[in-house]
Amino acid sequence: MTDTSRGISDSARPAGYAASTRPEVTRWTGWVVFAGIMIILLGAFQAIEGLVAIFDQGYYLVRPEGLVISIDYTAWGWGHLILGLAAVATGFGLLAGNTAARVVGVVVAVISAILNLAFLAAYPVWSTIIITLDVVVIYAIVVHGRELKA
Repeated sequence: MTDTSRGISDSARPAGYAASTRPEVTRWTGWVVFAGIMIILLGAFQAIEGLVAIFDQGYYLVRPEGLVISIDYTAWGWGHLILGLAAVATGFGLLAGNTAARVVGVVVAVISAILNLAFLAAYPVWSTIIITLDVVVIYAIVVHGRELKA
């Protein structure tokens, strides 16, 4: 038999050589690297947003009662900070090709999108940008995440 992808016949292979079972790496690998870098960046943004909510509660446009979920900005800040730190760690795992990081990356991006949807009244433009980037990250991880492992 012939491995048409490499042009090497079975008889020409050294003993014990097996054809690679890795998926073919395509240009979409760049999207997964992009997703890993973006989730690190999004995590940093979430952490900064959390620190601002914790230390400067007058910064946001509405009072906590005007949010979708009426909760103190300090609690929102801790939520954003914890999510941001988890996102940064997940991003590094994605760049390393870790399968568990792919699953956690999708979960973190979904939680980030929902958290920012609930935070929309406080900072509408920023929350919209974060939600959009979360969707792009989810797409890249789900559709092409396996390619980075190779």
